Amino acid sequence: MDAQTTVQQLGEFGLVAEVTALAGGGGKVLIGPGDDAAHVAVRTGGYLVSTDLLIEDRHFRRDWSSAYEVGRKAAACNLSDIAAMGGVADALTVGLGVPGDLPAQWALDLARGVVDECKSVGAHLVGGDVTASEAIVVAVTAIGEATRPVRRDGARPGDVVAFAGNLGLAGAGFAALSRGFRSPRAAVESHRVPAPPYAAGPQAALAGATAMVDVSDGLLADLGHVATASEVAIDLDPALLPVAEPVATVAEALGLEPLTLVLTGGDDYALVATFPEGAELPSGWTRIGAVAEGAGVTVAGEPWEGSPGHRHFA
Repeated sequence: MDAQTTVQQLGEFGLVAEVTALAGGGGKVLIGPGDDAAHVAVRTGGYLVSTDLLIEDRHFRRDWSSAYEVGRKAAACNLSDIAAMGGVADALTVGLGVPGDLPAQWALDLARGVVDECKSVGAHLVGGDVTASEAIVVAVTAIGEATRPVRRDGARPGDVVAFAGNLGLAGAGFAALSRGFRSPRAAVESHRVPAPPYAAGPQAALAGATAMVDVSDGLLADLGHVATASEVAIDLDPALLPVAEPVATVAEALGLEPLTLVLTGGDDYALVATFPEGAELPSGWTRIGAVAEGAGVTVAGEPWEGSPGHRHFA
């Protein structure tokens, strides 16, 4: 990379790769950058840690979501990362940048949303920082633990691919809101406040999941991380992918393919994992594909035409 390369040219994951190379590893770092959360050793075992940013007008809009809903979503992004490692979050910290003329009640409502979402897994808001900013910026760090952290690089040929949670619902909500609609209610509310299947992460780890990731950018995009890290090919069976009624409704109204929303819609924070062939899937998990030798993610054996999901700087 030369000195003239821009962040946009490098791309989100190119930038992450460069930073990861600088960060190195070793010592107490059991799992470094590259997974949903890092795993750091302590004298009594280890802990998981993950950080996410939400920026006004990029990740949320105040005319679409209340402060309370933004707080719920900000917490959910990180709690889901811990679940995607097979763990449970214990604590959250929040860094908040806001304009000076923002009503203080907005910030308090956001904090209330964070606290209430934490209650979903028994975690607690334990601290953070506040600073002045031209736009609202919410930076959340989650800390948790797992008996057996599940990484992205463990998928093997012959494994089955399964998911837990919702697929395409939040993406349908975003598509509807982007065109000025406020319905279907289930889709719009899923975009505003996702419902990650937190318990499904530890369940998958206990059932022997070989790799796992949460779906934040889109099923195809996030499974692509698993395929790359594991050096395998993943094929999805469209006949096994459920299309929720609100997703079908939005797709019909906007002239979209329902399967496109299911495969590329993000922000639902579903969990997708690979399991050894013949393993009994935990309750709530649905098989949607298989792992084979090769590279990349396909649908019914064919490459997906178009974007696989959200890409920063694209």
